[in-house]
Amino acid sequence: MTAQVDVLVEGYADDRVAGTVTLIRDGDAVIVVDPGMVADRSLILDPLAALGVNAGAVTDVVFSHHHLDHTLHAALFTETRFHDFQAIYRGDIWEDREAEGFAVGPNTTLLQTRGHTDQDISTVVQTDAGVVVLTHLWWSAEGPLEDPFATDAEVLRVSRQRILALSPSQIIPGHGPAFVPGDTTPV
Repeated sequence: MTAQVDVLVEGYADDRVAGTVTLIRDGDAVIVVDPGMVADRSLILDPLAALGVNAGAVTDVVFSHHHLDHTLHAALFTETRFHDFQAIYRGDIWEDREAEGFAVGPNTTLLQTRGHTDQDISTVVQTDAGVVVLTHLWWSAEGPLEDPFATDAEVLRVSRQRILALSPSQIIPGHGPAFVPGDTTPV
């Protein structure tokens, strides 16, 4: 049995900013990735409810990185473990662990993919349709080729190549619609 991925909020970054917010259902794991800035919290909660998931049922929240546009609404999820590049947090417990290779669910794994920031992680999900990668290595299908926040363009390029080597059937970027990577995908 593989995982199911649903985009709750398709992000954007222009005169206003919203991060892409995604739900993963993987066995007993109910995972929300990047519950950040959106125009109203109902834009996260209503699609969850439409999928039959209430906020209290979410077991895990993953932060791709610590920019507010990807973390702002984390408090919607009170009975959960929070994951970032270095640890798992629950209540007042801080458990150090490397993100690289950590299994959040039976078909959901974290990878360290520095690039947009030095603390970026990507979430890799095995679905019936193939591998889906949730990542901020791309803001959208168009890139940008040169990420204005990246501290090292070469590190970003290497991380993008690593993700593309997984032959994902779909990439869900930080601020745009999901896309199928191809020859025109910025590296």
